[in-house]
Parts: sequence; C-alpha cells; structure tokens
Amino acid sequence: MKINKAVIPVAGLGTRFLPATKTVPKELLPIVDIPSIQYVVQEAVDSGIKEVIFVTGRGKDSIEDHFDVAPELDLVLEERGQTEMANTLKRIAEMIEIVSVRQKRPLGLGHAVFCARDLVGNEPFAVLLADDLIEAEVPCVRQLLEIFEEKNESVIALMKVPENEIHRYGVIKGNGISSRLYDVQDLVEKPAAKEAPSRLAIIGRYVLRPEIFSLLEKTSPGTGGEIQLTDGLLHLLEKRKLYGYEFVGERYDIGDKYGFVRATVAYALKRPDLREPVIAYLRSALNNE
Repeated sequence: MKINKAVIPVAGLGTRFLPATKTVPKELLPIVDIPSIQYVVQEAVDSGIKEVIFVTGRGKDSIEDHFDVAPELDLVLEERGQTEMANTLKRIAEMIEIVSVRQKRPLGLGHAVFCARDLVGNEPFAVLLADDLIEAEVPCVRQLLEIFEEKNESVIALMKVPENEIHRYGVIKGNGISSRLYDVQDLVEKPAAKEAPSRLAIIGRYVLRPEIFSLLEKTSPGTGGEIQLTDGLLHLLEKRKLYGYEFVGERYDIGDKYGFVRATVAYALKRPDLREPVIAYLRSALNNE
C-alpha cells in the first residue's frame, strides 16, 4: 500500500532554546543557513511522501510561510540579480503540498498525532519528529516504508543508545527477526537504566496504520498529564503486530543544545564552501584552549 502523507508535529514552545524561540519557532532555527524543519520535510519528500501535515500551535504560522511562495521577495531578488537564490526559494515552495491543523492545547505527542486524524483519513501514514535530523543514504522514513510495504504493519525507528541515556527515551522489548528488524513485544516510556528491557530506543520516525487514531482517542493521559504516543502504540500492540527497525544513518538530536551545535558543525563540514575554514577554526580553537 502506497503511503502518501506524513504528519510533522511542530506545536511545541521550544522553551529549551529561549530566548531565541520567544518570537522565532524552534523549527526555523537554522542549521548553518537552512531551517531545521526543511531538512525534515526534505526527508519526507525524498522518501516519496506527497503531502505533509503540520500540527501547529499559536505563533507557528511562519513555518508554513517558509514553504509558501513570496512574490515580493522573489521580485527583489530578481531585480538584484540574485537569480540563484530566487530559484532556491521557488524550489522550497514547490517541494511538497503542505497543509496544517492546530493543536490548541499542549497535551502530548499522542494528542498531536491524533489532531491530524481528519486530514490523514483512513490510510497509513508516516510521522516525523522535527527534533530529530537523520542523515542517511536511504532516508530513514524510506527505510521504514520498505518494511511496511513488506509486512503491512506499523513500524517504528530504533537506535541503540548508551545505558546512561536510556531514561530519556521510549524503549522496546523485542525479538530479533534479522540483524536490524525486531518484532516488538513491549514498550516502556523513559525507564530507569536497570529497568530498561533493552538499549533499543524509539527515535522520531514512525509509519503507522490508521487504527492508531481510534486507540489514541481512548488513551488516558500519562506522564505529565499528556497523551503519549508510546501508550497508543501499546494499545495497537494488543491488536496487531508492531515492528521496530534499527535504521542506518546518523541521528542528531536538535531538541538538545549540544545536539544542535553538533548538527551545525557536522552539516557545515559537508559544505564545500565551509569545510576548510571550519576545520581551520576548530583546530585553532582547540590549540588555544
């Protein structure tokens, strides 16, 4: 079954990046000169997704604006002879169809996904969390879609994390089917290290069957009074198979300040115009410590 829609929740307040996010959505903070959300949307596009559904909140209209046409700006750039940049902005506006729905109250990730139910309809869909940038030769969502197309069951992205970080993640208990594919048996949200069933953490990429919506509707608030997507997946697991796939790629947690800096340096080093000066600066900075 072809999956054409992806849900990207972007309603969060971004408090960990204040004061920068007082007026600028966290998702528009740039990794070098490209807003982080553009990398996430590009992953969806490169995976074959045709429509992105943003789940937004107050003050997030500028995220949609970034993917819209800007005739006045295009005209100014053309008049200044900056044709290449004008063409770049046009490509961004044309990269994918964008629609949105409001999450009026911050009731958790599960609730954010549930808010997209009417726009998704009765069809499977992908979910991409904007705090995770994943660089991979085959896009992470595309890797999950290949599993879904084979199994016709929901698939979640997994990554092995150090024991001292396991308390930050949802974690699976599962049976290995192949070197990277797991038949999920249980999920635990943010367990203590000694109670974690494995070191396989759930990362912000999912391909879900539409049954998840009716299950999220019945899911009671959990930690912090929020409706957790992990709890909805537990209910799904009672009715259907759930697979976990340890994706191939490099993940950057840009919801964390260190992760954001790490991503910025890594992406800068991949730029031909920046690589050498950035390396020179880093060497100089380390030598001056």
